[in-house]
Amino acid sequence: MKRSRINEIIRASDDLIRSHGFVLPPFANWTPEEFRARRDEARAIIDARNGWDITDFGTGEYDRTGLFLFTLRNGRLADLQAGRGMCYAEKILISHDHQVTPHHTHVIKAEDIINRGGATLVIELFGSDEEGRFSESHGGTVHTDGIPRPYGPGERLRLAPGESVTLLPGDWHAFWGEGGTVLIGEVSTVNDDETDNVFHQPVGRFAAVEEDEAPLRLLVSDYPTWLL
Repeated sequence: MKRSRINEIIRASDDLIRSHGFVLPPFANWTPEEFRARRDEARAIIDARNGWDITDFGTGEYDRTGLFLFTLRNGRLADLQAGRGMCYAEKILISHDHQVTPHHTHVIKAEDIINRGGATLVIELFGSDEEGRFSESHGGTVHTDGIPRPYGPGERLRLAPGESVTLLPGDWHAFWGEGGTVLIGEVSTVNDDETDNVFHQPVGRFAAVEEDEAPLRLLVSDYPTWLL
């Protein structure tokens, strides 16, 4: 993705988030230079990989296969393994009309996916086989706002604003907006995008960036280059 396109998405996404009455934390507004100057005091933010995250999943077609994310907070895997401490994470996401996030599941992470406002959120579900692999012949059961809901392979769950679904490891899911743009909340156990995402088809989790202009804000994938 071109850096100019990423900058454009950041501006538009910040405006959209604010239009729903949600405001990102102060570090969201740090310029790259300010982030670098404050990197010692911001070590917890950097280590947790909190911040801006824009991906086309390596397709080069963000509008068709892509996702905007901002990680607001993220705990430590060591706490999760110990069963105490900061064992949770929270994100805000944006998915546009028929902009698909490809089928994936997680090894450890359980997550609530919440329609925070806008259009309908469509989630396409498949279950796992006995080995935990994507299965076109298996379904499962999820909970929608605490109510159990069995699903068949390939069934599409539609969430209106305010509705949510709880997804556990083994629930393979793809999602997109329907009828417009949807603001999505994610509340989960500790998030590790490097090791805990399992995609049905090979994709690139983070976008390759073409530097055609200076970054407006750093992406979490920029941190190793800019801040470490």
